[in-house]
Amino acid sequence: MLALVDGFVGLVGENPVRQAFVGGVVIATLNLFGASLVFVWRDPSERALDGALGFAAGVMLAAAFTSLIIPGIEQYSGGDPIPTLVGVALGVAFLDRADILVPHAHYLLTGSRRPDIGDPVADEGADPGEPGAVSQRGDIGDGDAGSRETDPGEPTESRAIETAAERSERLAPVVLFILAITLHNMPEGLAVGVGFGSGNVENALALMLAIGIQNVPEGLAVSVAAINAGLDRRIYAVFAGLRSGVVEIPLAVLGALAVATVEPLLPYAMGFAAGAMLFVISDEIIPETHTRGHERIATLGVMAGVIVMLYLDVSLG
Repeated sequence: MLALVDGFVGLVGENPVRQAFVGGVVIATLNLFGASLVFVWRDPSERALDGALGFAAGVMLAAAFTSLIIPGIEQYSGGDPIPTLVGVALGVAFLDRADILVPHAHYLLTGSRRPDIGDPVADEGADPGEPGAVSQRGDIGDGDAGSRETDPGEPTESRAIETAAERSERLAPVVLFILAITLHNMPEGLAVGVGFGSGNVENALALMLAIGIQNVPEGLAVSVAAINAGLDRRIYAVFAGLRSGVVEIPLAVLGALAVATVEPLLPYAMGFAAGAMLFVISDEIIPETHTRGHERIATLGVMAGVIVMLYLDVSLG
């Protein structure tokens, strides 16, 4: 594994900002790869998706501790846990507040309303049982849900207009879901940048590989949700990569610049990225994998992800 570290440094150089940029490109590329899997894996089962998302959660869970929290405390704050833990609290608070401003991705996927989260798809108080009410699932799982029957006697033009309106209703929650996932990719890019900015290339590479690996099933899951709502496979696969890159690459560079310029920020930044990642795992990924009766396969996926990340951390550290 040391050869991998030496090869990376030899190829990219020792500048932490340049290393962070390359790291951001790698994780964004793996997100695009995951989104593009729909070309060959056209209809993944819910069981497979839950297992894959569980694996992603396990990787992120272990990475948050081994590559961010523990180094932040032991290496960059002299054993004082306060700066890193303050960063963790700030990261959790940021994602918690952001979930109020940006529709909750778990709601948009499953349609299950949570009492602590507002309704992300405003239905103007419409009762789901009333005619014309929009399905609370956002019609992500069923391209025909939420549509109302039209009178065969109605003019063709009227039916066409209504079909366009129904299509718009079906796609609106998908756009909101993509926005939510984009928000939750922010701490991943930041974590990679902070990792390289710390100067510990071995630790940063392990974190980059871990986040890149978990981006593959995440990209696939988002693609499947969008395709089920009627988006074209090719269009969305390309958009997913662009969307990921727009967020993750600049934040990776920004994270490296921040901690390289203001070194005392490092433990706070590492804690912030870890707290945001842990929030996404607990609030989004794990609940999503436990809604369709595949809790066991999702849990096994989490365990497999933890094992893979621990192996990467030990091998590269």
